Amino acid sequence: MSAPSSQPTVSEREAREVAEAAREQEWRKPSFAKELFLGRFRLDLVHPHPMPSAEAAERGEEFLAKLRDFCETKVDGALIEREARIPDEVINGLKELGALGMKIDTKYGGLGLTQVYYNKALALAGSASPAIGVLLSAHQSIGVPQPLKLFGTDEQKETFLPRCARTDISAFLLTEPDVGSDPARLATTAVPDGDDYVLDGVKLWTTNGVVADLLVVMARVPKSEDHRGGITAFVVETNSPGITVENRNAFMGLRGIENGVTRFHQVRVPAANRIGPEGAGLKIALTTLNTGRLSLPASCVAAGKWCLKIAREWSAAREQWGKPIAQHDAVGSKISFIAATTFALEAVTDLASQMADEDRNDIRIEGALAKLFASEQAWLMADELVQIRGGRGFETAASLAARGERAVPAEQVLRDLRINRIFEGSTEIMHLLIAREAVDAHLSVAGDLIDPDKSLSDKAKAGANAGVFYAKWLPKLVAGQGQLPYSYSEFKHGVDLSGHLRYVERTARKLARSTFYAMSRWQGRMETKQGFLGRIVDIGAELFAMSAVCVRAELLRTTEAHGREAYQLADTFCRQSRIRIEELFGRLWTNTDDLDRKVVKGVMSGTYTWLEDGIVDPSGEGPWIADATPGASEKDNVHRPIR
Repeated sequence: MSAPSSQPTVSEREAREVAEAAREQEWRKPSFAKELFLGRFRLDLVHPHPMPSAEAAERGEEFLAKLRDFCETKVDGALIEREARIPDEVINGLKELGALGMKIDTKYGGLGLTQVYYNKALALAGSASPAIGVLLSAHQSIGVPQPLKLFGTDEQKETFLPRCARTDISAFLLTEPDVGSDPARLATTAVPDGDDYVLDGVKLWTTNGVVADLLVVMARVPKSEDHRGGITAFVVETNSPGITVENRNAFMGLRGIENGVTRFHQVRVPAANRIGPEGAGLKIALTTLNTGRLSLPASCVAAGKWCLKIAREWSAAREQWGKPIAQHDAVGSKISFIAATTFALEAVTDLASQMADEDRNDIRIEGALAKLFASEQAWLMADELVQIRGGRGFETAASLAARGERAVPAEQVLRDLRINRIFEGSTEIMHLLIAREAVDAHLSVAGDLIDPDKSLSDKAKAGANAGVFYAKWLPKLVAGQGQLPYSYSEFKHGVDLSGHLRYVERTARKLARSTFYAMSRWQGRMETKQGFLGRIVDIGAELFAMSAVCVRAELLRTTEAHGREAYQLADTFCRQSRIRIEELFGRLWTNTDDLDRKVVKGVMSGTYTWLEDGIVDPSGEGPWIADATPGASEKDNVHRPIR
């Protein structure tokens, strides 16, 4: 009954088929971002800006007040950074506060917060200590509560959700030492045995895994006469015999997170703990991430707000050449970028979160765009803050304090934010994931035309369907509201944002035309043009952000006291964004992609090894990827449940 010791061998095509099978195949609800990539600017899907109910807002604000008091009085972020651990009393305090159950329904003992207020809470907690934000997010966004909320049985919810709401920390286990974004090679197995499954394998980078009480584990069920098989999700008790947390990993940032390596050896899991049917594990994971990814933009918003605060205070206090450094354009432009981009990140995050709460729209692309855009921009903002602070930006907060200056952890924020470009789908994977969804309409009507395995009759049928689709679609990309000078005039109040929305409408059509031209040019080779696809997605992300900031500015104008200032920030962001968009369009067709591939071929064949002469490699000895052969653990168990 032991699991096979060899890594599953899969072809490139098989890997794509596994990923494709995990996708949501249909669009049952409208999607603002999907329409945007098709050249249709559906402003009506996001404007007027959706709002939480009065009851949801009251409940959310009440909890935020309690959480703020806790963070200000009980959390010492410098201590967590210094000792690389969240104190047990802090975690227990969060449990008592109900923070483990923010997203869990009240009938299971949770707080029942909306996605909007959940994200605001994560931002607040993460500003006190990013490690706390990660602890709460990994537990609720991708840990046991969210998959059970979406796919669990009533019995599973009644069994596990009350525990998750108050006492038990959960973790999500998918990645393996030799399996990252290619789940087709997943090696952990779950072999059916009577009323149980028997798990064998090793999981890597298990955030919360060191302290978790419950796990969501993805494992491969062998196909047999009575079992459909495939990658399947299970809820697993961490104290089950055969589970060993073999290592607590350490990282350049987020030093307080409890991330480890977990080994399963002959671990028995009741069939009642299986989430959904066999083979549905990846679809469950991807669906969970549609909203789960929104926790990362929330942390980026918090970082942006802090970067802006420190940049403002420092740039007013620091003088060079007879005036505060903020008055020098070289620094002022950085402050403007941080301010405008922080406004944009909050606009994107709140809009996507409120859309998730309303459940009127399919937000799989919006959530992914929010994660992609926020993680990239937050990193740039933190880098600019370090530059504004100069040598003090590179110096640690502890060192600054030791010599009598304010302990500003700018370098820590830079380190902590870096993982967001990798967590829950790296930037490169997000580009491919979003691009696949963005071209879904094209592939659904013309995909068989470029599939080498399809018959001539299938290709003929696809050609006829494509002809009908494009005969209707292409003419609509010629002209639109963006060419009418008075369109979107309701966004003109002192500062004129209507021109930016006209730009979004025109540019969405241009983006769709560019995508169509590329598909016509490259056909089946389109999927290999990852540089092109990445730029297409980045343009879409900027257009989504421009739309979000304009809608948010109008919301603030009509509901709060900062409407004029919001319009100014929205205008500034849109002008900065338009410059980036035009550069991306230029690089669609004028780039070094082909040359880059030639250089890479040379690098990998050893042509340029002479360029590596003259250095000493400080790396230690050992394999590139640790051995993950199933079997009994030979290490001490470092699992540390918190009670």
